[in-house]
Amino acid sequence: MDAMRRTAGLWLLIGLAGYALLPWYMVAEGFWSFGWLAELGGEARSGLLWSLAARPWLWLPLAGFAVAGAALLAARDQLATARGLVAGGVLGLVLMAAQGLAILGNRTRFGLFEGETQPGMGAGALVVAAGLLFLLTTGISGLGRGRGDAFITGLVGAIVALVGIFVFYPMSFILIRAFELRDGAGLGLSEFLPRFLAPEIWSAACLTGLGNCGAAMNSLLLGLSTATGTTLLGLAFALIFTRTAFPAKRLLRVLTILPIITPPFVIGLVLILLFGRSGTITEFFSDAFGWEKTRWLYGFWGVWLAQMLSFTPIAFLVLIGVVEGVSPSMEEASQTLDANRWQTFRYISLPLMRPGLANAFLLGFIESVADFGNPLVLGGNFNVLSTEIYFAIVGTVADPAKAAILSMILLSLTLGAFVAQRTWLGRKNYATVTGKADSGQHAALNPGLRWTCYLVALPWAAFTLVLYVLIVFGSFVKLWGYDHTITLEHYKRAFGIVVRNGVHFTGAAWDSYFTTLTIAAIAAPLTAAVGLATAYLLVRQKFAGKDAFEFSTMLSFAIPGTVIGVAYVMAFNFPPIELTGTGLILIVVFIFRNMPVGVRGGIAAMSQLDKSLDEASITLGANSATTLRRVILPLMGPAILAALTYSFVRAITSVSAVIFLVSARYNMATSFIVGRVENGEYGIAIAYAAVLIVTMLAAILALQLVIGRRTLRRADRLEAH
Repeated sequence: MDAMRRTAGLWLLIGLAGYALLPWYMVAEGFWSFGWLAELGGEARSGLLWSLAARPWLWLPLAGFAVAGAALLAARDQLATARGLVAGGVLGLVLMAAQGLAILGNRTRFGLFEGETQPGMGAGALVVAAGLLFLLTTGISGLGRGRGDAFITGLVGAIVALVGIFVFYPMSFILIRAFELRDGAGLGLSEFLPRFLAPEIWSAACLTGLGNCGAAMNSLLLGLSTATGTTLLGLAFALIFTRTAFPAKRLLRVLTILPIITPPFVIGLVLILLFGRSGTITEFFSDAFGWEKTRWLYGFWGVWLAQMLSFTPIAFLVLIGVVEGVSPSMEEASQTLDANRWQTFRYISLPLMRPGLANAFLLGFIESVADFGNPLVLGGNFNVLSTEIYFAIVGTVADPAKAAILSMILLSLTLGAFVAQRTWLGRKNYATVTGKADSGQHAALNPGLRWTCYLVALPWAAFTLVLYVLIVFGSFVKLWGYDHTITLEHYKRAFGIVVRNGVHFTGAAWDSYFTTLTIAAIAAPLTAAVGLATAYLLVRQKFAGKDAFEFSTMLSFAIPGTVIGVAYVMAFNFPPIELTGTGLILIVVFIFRNMPVGVRGGIAAMSQLDKSLDEASITLGANSATTLRRVILPLMGPAILAALTYSFVRAITSVSAVIFLVSARYNMATSFIVGRVENGEYGIAIAYAAVLIVTMLAAILALQLVIGRRTLRRADRLEAH
């Protein structure tokens, strides 16, 4: 009880300090500029000063603190104190949300506070909300939930609140449009089902040769094909890295990462210049063998090829940690019992990799069906849901209701894949990393499997290398495909530097480059932290609504970035949470758009860590927070690296999610590249892409050096020392 009182008292003081000292509303120059310190009596007033001056409704959140404080002072037993904390937290949050939603900038709702105005909530409101939330979760732990651990209930509460505010709240603005009637007469169900089940969306005519498939069927077939291909390729690369003596592993590692760090449209552009009707390879085969030039690239096969190039690294990043985590002792035991290397792999190693395979497949499927750039460039007449949603929003005749319905169809596909994955995994235990010493070495692959991996992965790596050599080549020529005169003009225009009375960055791309790096550097660790914390809760803890919570973390990943961007504009363009035009909205969208990769990678890696490790730590007196920090996180190097790498890279290369969110002050690299492509300045676009690729490679190598690799075996530890 004393621990609960101390924790609750601390959050009570933090909340009251935020209310009395920090600006309640957003400040124009940003909180971290600290310029607001000079305006504490003006627009940067705290909640306390605003409530005394002109906005008495800001007293409302204090009711929650009052109830919680009374419970701490007056209650005599733990149960009564916990109930008081829960009541205070709930009351304060409800009143705070009510006063925020009742006054939306210059207009009011529900007939309350007529004529009043207020801007969006700021740092003071955030601290007050956090104090109330953690008073609530501390009270819940005092009621015996979450094993009575305030850290666990607080972590669950924080993630639920973040997902609710930054996923469900904005998505509700656009999904409600699915029930709008065509005549604008309001909402209803009469038109929803016919449009949801429309034959032109679900048609499977391409499977019978009678016509083209609908957008939903195209997305489903493409998603299954891409997920299968990327999972198999990712497994082949992971096995080469962990189970063979392949001499050029470092080069291979670079080639597996390159596609994921490529800015949008570049892979599609390279494929067009190689395999399009006038592409280099197409022209060669036409001249040499008389082959007819076709448009095969513009359709299913072109999009599938581009997605295989783009998303195989995701499968590899998830699977490399899982393959490394399979216990060598189990493989050695199998071989001791006269099993050969193929039998050991088939019956021991492969089944233990099932969490990784399932998560890699799920991520590949979701990435494919939500992909926007590749189908836009290479789709031709091959319509998929993501591009149909885009054109429903920005087309000649905007149809938000259609976009919302297509988004719900996309969600249904994702939900189906999620359920199938959970069914395939079942409730089996895949733990292979225990607290016992493990001095064995992984079993080598049998020759047949090893050569199969080589034949699958190495030609793909060579193909990837050719593409990226051409990207670099294209940045140094005047006009790729037509005039191959070597020039540095593109780099000078994009990244020019003048040294005269100091250093001046004169290139057109510098502003967006520095902005992109700053936002990505802030978003990446936050994304990894939220994703891995969520994975820890899903794997290690039991709580009500766990399955629904797990799917909700995948929601933002399943929706196309274009829809996410529009939803954020609609939700955060006015109070109570006003973020449009700020750098913060870009950071937030990256965190919750990319968080699922950290979640799935963390689940795959943590499923291999035996729960006896947690139990031993807690038995020795450590709490859950210490166990997570000192025991679990050191064993999750690959998952942490995957989450950091992916979130940093996606923050730099994402285009669809930010195309509506960038502003003159916060312009992103991808928006700059798309603008150059639209203007026909391909040289500058490719040069910028080459610079971004080098930048991201350097960042990834630095992350690998900092995080290192997980050491599970005595032999590894000896090598490390």
